[in-house]
Amino acid sequence: MTSHSQETWLVVGLGNPGDKYSATRHNIGFQVADNLALRLHEKFAASKHRALVAETRLGFGADAPKVIIAKPQTYMNDSGDAVSPLAKYFGTAPDRIIAIHDELDIEFNTLRVKLGGGDNGHNGLKSLTQSLATSDYFRVRVGIGRPNTPQDTADYVLDNFSRNEKSALPELLDRACDAIESLITKGLENTQQNFNQ
Repeated sequence: MTSHSQETWLVVGLGNPGDKYSATRHNIGFQVADNLALRLHEKFAASKHRALVAETRLGFGADAPKVIIAKPQTYMNDSGDAVSPLAKYFGTAPDRIIAIHDELDIEFNTLRVKLGGGDNGHNGLKSLTQSLATSDYFRVRVGIGRPNTPQDTADYVLDNFSRNEKSALPELLDRACDAIESLITKGLENTQQNFNQ
């Protein structure tokens, strides 16, 4: 079996740049990425690939997987414009890319991890799939649920989390980071068994 330890993983939080969006449901990908960087004691820096990037390793020693955490600064709908050049630059194959994104069709406070699939109307994923010319990358789908009021879905995703949701958020962000680390170190099947509720 080939060791993938020397391959670089690209962990991409999907979101919109700017303070106006930072606390919104649609930006939970950025929030997970921030949490992961913090956990691994790394800071984000601007890169020429229209993304904020933190380079780190998961664990210690030369065999520890190299991980690039990225937050595209292109706005959600053009996320692929940053991710595709980053993947080329770091020599990362699509099956070493993990996209973290908000998911309307999953209840708030739940996660689903999967490889490939459609974009389910998510413009960030749509852009990634177009730019990478494949949908075969990993997704960490963070449930935000659907509005339980007649609110328009587009407004709902660009709204901040409710007070109740905010109190559950730190634990959800931690769990999403655990799932990402598990995916890199233990593989998809193990991660799905432990994190897909």
